[in-house]
Amino acid sequence: MSKKGELIIVSAPAGTGKTTLVHMLKEEYPEEVVQSISCTTRKPRPGEIDGKDYVFLTDEAFEKRVKKGEFLEYATVFGNRYGTSKELVEAQRTDGKHVILVIDTQGAMEIKKKTKALYIFIEPPSIEILEERLKNRRTESPETLKKRLKWAQYEMDQAKHYDYTIVNDDLETAYTVLKSIIVAKNHEGGNHGTR
Repeated sequence: MSKKGELIIVSAPAGTGKTTLVHMLKEEYPEEVVQSISCTTRKPRPGEIDGKDYVFLTDEAFEKRVKKGEFLEYATVFGNRYGTSKELVEAQRTDGKHVILVIDTQGAMEIKKKTKALYIFIEPPSIEILEERLKNRRTESPETLKKRLKWAQYEMDQAKHYDYTIVNDDLETAYTVLKSIIVAKNHEGGNHGTR
């Protein structure tokens, strides 16, 4: 694959299944699809590995990178900062890999001002179902849950700025749609790579 890889932006409210969907894509196309690892100032959750799930940084280290202009985008979400390393994304794309950024709508809109990418929004079937999914995760306090649902509503209103919206009411169906969008994009203009 000598062709430069695509930049693919995937956004969705927490609990929508975006991480699972992107993981499925990476499993099926390990040679062609990679997920960019975000830098964050939040503390690792149980089981998260530095450099694999996120690059965990102190506030000072994050701010240094901001000042040096090392981020493609960065945003503050629920009091924590998140950013995407320009250098890492470019290196992977030059290598011919499709780089997926799983980021919130704030970051996505920031990137949209600067660079061309494929924008995909994953939506829950309804806000009520999303609330149920988040409650079942048992990782949120009632106060955080309220904040997340308010933010989810805001994010869902931003879906209109994306190229595609996929409703995840059935994981397999949502995955088939996601895959078909990426495969179609890869074959635009007669370029071939992904089966």
